[in-house]
Amino acid sequence: MAADKKPTVAANKKPWCRTPLIESANLSKTAGCKILLKLENLQPAGSFKSRGIGNYNISALQHASHTEKVHFYSSSGGNAGLACVHAANFLGRPSTVVVPLSTKPMMIVKIKAAGASEVVQHGASWKEADTYLRDVVIRQAEKKGEEGVYVPPFDHEDIWAGNATLIDEVDEQMQEMSDGAPDVVVCSVGGGGLFNGVVQGVEARKDWQTTVLAMETEGAHSLAQSLAKDEHITLPGITSLATGLGATRVSERCLDLARKHRESGKVRSVVFSDAEAAMGCWRFADDERILVELACGVNTALCYGGRLEKALGRPVKKDEKVVIVVCGGQDVTAQMVEEWRQQFGDLDKDARNGHMAEVPSAATAPNGA
Repeated sequence: MAADKKPTVAANKKPWCRTPLIESANLSKTAGCKILLKLENLQPAGSFKSRGIGNYNISALQHASHTEKVHFYSSSGGNAGLACVHAANFLGRPSTVVVPLSTKPMMIVKIKAAGASEVVQHGASWKEADTYLRDVVIRQAEKKGEEGVYVPPFDHEDIWAGNATLIDEVDEQMQEMSDGAPDVVVCSVGGGGLFNGVVQGVEARKDWQTTVLAMETEGAHSLAQSLAKDEHITLPGITSLATGLGATRVSERCLDLARKHRESGKVRSVVFSDAEAAMGCWRFADDERILVELACGVNTALCYGGRLEKALGRPVKKDEKVVIVVCGGQDVTAQMVEEWRQQFGDLDKDARNGHMAEVPSAATAPNGA
């Protein structure tokens, strides 16, 4: 490919897909309103990150000096790394992922199987792996004549723009269903890449009066902590089991958007425990036969035990339309979900809202949950 010839694949195709928006009868019953699931778990890389990182990689390739020399580099041992590899493959370019030594073997196998040119393990933490990637791996590659492209996990405007396409689709799909605008959109927050895209998409629709629930787990709640202290804080470490939310510091854009809209109530920060996120995973598996990781279970947990009403700070209306971003994630197996069921099966054993007993998750939960 000539140096001045840009790739044409991005003109008519994208490394992500239009995902279904479906109503869940079971979750609607237990939540007391209309629950719509935006199934981002069906993206090529298994999570919403196909959108943001796919868009970033397209833009980087279009602006490269020598497209035939581009090599994409990621330091994520999770969903961002997988999305980088899938997008690089789609664009016909190689990719390398550097992961910390703590990365699960299962995830390394998945990244290799996705088609990464190389997976390098280095450092005790993501920060050490990321530094090694930037200062050593990419520099060595550039000395060999490559045009190395560093792929951030969440903090870039092209990533946010890619994630905003999710709201474009929701708008189109709700119009197709004659449902109007959603009253609530639920999304999880790690570093803020998904949240930024969702809020930007909602902001672009001036006729929407939509509340965005920003979901985090305790021990990975850097946004909630920043809002509480009214300053951009960095967590000393991640203690939550929801590693997909494991950013010790949200992006500046994330905090700015949350601050901008919290007084009007258009953004509400919600923090659940790991136990609640795990409950959200195993009950969702029962109700919809879908496996998601803890970073996504924190969203579906809202439907159970009156949590949606508490999160909104008001009663839930039967005709309200709530879109839950089923962000997916690869860090989950059937065995893990079963272990969460056994460990947290009695979490809501005393909670009854008139509907819970009718859904599959209630019928199969241990200890009468």
